[in-house]
Amino acid sequence: MSRRIKIFDTTLRDGEQCPGASMNKEEKLTVARQLAKLNVDIIEAGFPIASEDDFEGVRLIAAEVRGPVIAGLARARKEDIERAAGALKDAERARIHTFIATSEIHMQRKLKMSREDVLEAAVAAVKLARQFTDDVEFSAEDASRSDVDFLCRVVEAAIRAGAGTINIPDTVGYALPAEFGEMIGRIMNQVPNVDNAVISVHCHNDLGLAVANSLAAVLSGAGQVECTVNGIGERAGNASLEEVVMTLKTRGSFFNADTGIVTQEIYKTSRLVSTITGMVVQPNKAIVGANAFAHESGIHQDGLLKDKRTYEILTPESVGITAHKFVLGKHSGRHAFRNKLTEMGYSLSDEDIHKAFERFKRLADQKKEVFEEDIEAIITEEIYRIPEKYGLKYIHVESGSDVTPTATVELEIDGRSVRNVSTGDGPVDATYRTIKAMTQAAGHLLSYEVKAITGGTDALGEVTVRMEEGGRTVVGQGADTDIIVASAKAYLNALNKLAHKERGQI
Repeated sequence: MSRRIKIFDTTLRDGEQCPGASMNKEEKLTVARQLAKLNVDIIEAGFPIASEDDFEGVRLIAAEVRGPVIAGLARARKEDIERAAGALKDAERARIHTFIATSEIHMQRKLKMSREDVLEAAVAAVKLARQFTDDVEFSAEDASRSDVDFLCRVVEAAIRAGAGTINIPDTVGYALPAEFGEMIGRIMNQVPNVDNAVISVHCHNDLGLAVANSLAAVLSGAGQVECTVNGIGERAGNASLEEVVMTLKTRGSFFNADTGIVTQEIYKTSRLVSTITGMVVQPNKAIVGANAFAHESGIHQDGLLKDKRTYEILTPESVGITAHKFVLGKHSGRHAFRNKLTEMGYSLSDEDIHKAFERFKRLADQKKEVFEEDIEAIITEEIYRIPEKYGLKYIHVESGSDVTPTATVELEIDGRSVRNVSTGDGPVDATYRTIKAMTQAAGHLLSYEVKAITGGTDALGEVTVRMEEGGRTVVGQGADTDIIVASAKAYLNALNKLAHKERGQI
């Protein structure tokens, strides 16, 4: 009988720490509901003490999402643990996840604590967390660079104090699969009370080995893997949920292990997270990339026609990718639109559905067919937009081979209409120069990306920009059949996020 590996999803906590990928509480709730459909075992909903918005996001998910355990992160500090407990009080099943570093460099340089001080703090944190819930997870931060004998002492003490899950993180992505698997094996063999807890792993992808390290740990006895949708997260990201899950499913006999994930929900979940965060999935990304099941080679195509198993070790259908895509048009009604939103993983109020439907009807008048990707863009624009300091009222751009690109833009800034004209090296540059002059924006444009959301000359164009100001990075998105309008919307969306952050609301 194969082992059941728990999937601990930290998209809403560690994944959200990726620069520019922050989500507001409504967006977090939408993702959490989809994670419940995916059937993850644990949702780490956030770090409640980090901000009021993070606390509210965890509280909202705890109150409304049923099925998975809802976890909140807390340092090994009284105030953190009490704050996490407060956010999780309405959860059907709550877990407090507390941590402290155990590597010499972290203890000496960051914590300025001795080994005994760290050991004592870990035990105290677990005992305090147990006063609020029976489900406590303890993490030894930077475990992969820790002295294994000391790490085993901490693990044993944390289990004795009441931790039911012990997480061994490769916090900086330093480990190699063979040595990480060996470390997990030593913990399994050296800690006398290890059978009283589930050993978990949380691997980062700095060397591109997060999934490999996680799987090596499973082979050595780990019973839980912490991961994120699309592998998003700090720096190079985290172990990719879809890659871990589908490897265990595809090579189940080798690992003698599987998960409870509803794999047909994987692609839908990937698209939802990508749309909400603005983190584009690279085409060659395993499992969910646009090219993951694409075959151009004649030899490959010939083999596939004879037997798909010749070049496909898993099917597109197994992760929820189907050839048929439900298409809506200008004759589609509100009921069909509502059903499509539900099918795509969105749970919206009647007011939000009305707003999205009105935008859909306007788009349907411009296009023959409206696809899922178009609807995702509509939801991003109409539902998940933050309050606007800057709103686009009018834009006109002149450009051509013998014309200096000139943009005329009218904005509503704090309720006041402002119009300006400027030139640039191209139509987008002219537009951005005009907006920057009007808003006195200090943000630096890091990247600009444009893509057609669907095929055809009437495709909805989506623009994604990444901006940085004062060490803060945000992602702005805009969609329109006119790519210049979409560019302006994306730039203004980023500026609005920066302005919103200044008020301490994200």
